[in-house]
Formats: sequence, structure tokens, C-alpha cells
Amino acid sequence: MDTPGADDRHIVVAAVALVRDGHVLTVRKRGTQRFMLVGGKLEPGESAHDAALRETYEEVGLRIASATLLGEFLSEAANEPGHTLHSTVFWVESDDEPVASGEIAEVRWTPLRDHPDDLAPMLEHHVLPAIVESLSRR
Repeated sequence: MDTPGADDRHIVVAAVALVRDGHVLTVRKRGTQRFMLVGGKLEPGESAHDAALRETYEEVGLRIASATLLGEFLSEAANEPGHTLHSTVFWVESDDEPVASGEIAEVRWTPLRDHPDDLAPMLEHHVLPAIVESLSRR
């Protein structure tokens, strides 16, 4: 049996891992301290893939033509204490330069290894290891 309000504590998002030269593009939203992947919540009827591409354009101005599923991950939310985050993450490639826009205060190319300690839990504990593993198989 579900707990009343339990769904309110579960956030579903889609995100993009743009990997280049041993780094992944990360963003920090206004009013927050942690860096995370580009992405956000799905709009009604929107697929995770479409949401990831839309958010990439809205947050960093990049129009992405295609994306490959990296995986689905579950972790604690970075900016909403007591919430869980279900993230569908897509791997994208682009040589275009991202520019912070919308709710994004800062963009940063974060190293895949020896990264700063200001990353969102999802990125640090799930996505970065998946990216590193994927690169080692290439």
C-alpha cells in the first residue's frame, strides 16, 4: 500500500551527459550549490528522450539531434531534502559550446576522475561511474 504523499517525494527527470575530452558538462542552477547534469522534469506526455533534448536547449542553448540511452538511475535528490530522484540519462555528443541560460547560473566541464566534491549525488555516485565504465569498453 502506498503512503499518502509518497509520490510527492519522488522526482522523475531526464538528463544529458555531454562528454568531451575526459570531462562531462555540468550545471549549477541559481540558488543552489551542487553541480549536476543538464536536464529536468518531463512535461505531460513528453518522453524522457524529448525532455532531455528540450532541457539541453533551454538550459545551455545546445540543439542536440540525437542521444543514446546511458541508463536509468535512482538516488537522493541534491536540492530537495527527503526526496528521491529517478533520472533517465542520455549520452550526447556535440562540439558546440554551452552557454548558461534560463535557470542556470554556471556551466562547468567537470573531470570524470578526480572531480570536485560539489556534485549532486546522482552524478557522483551513479552517472560518473557509468560513463567511466562505458568509456573503458570503447
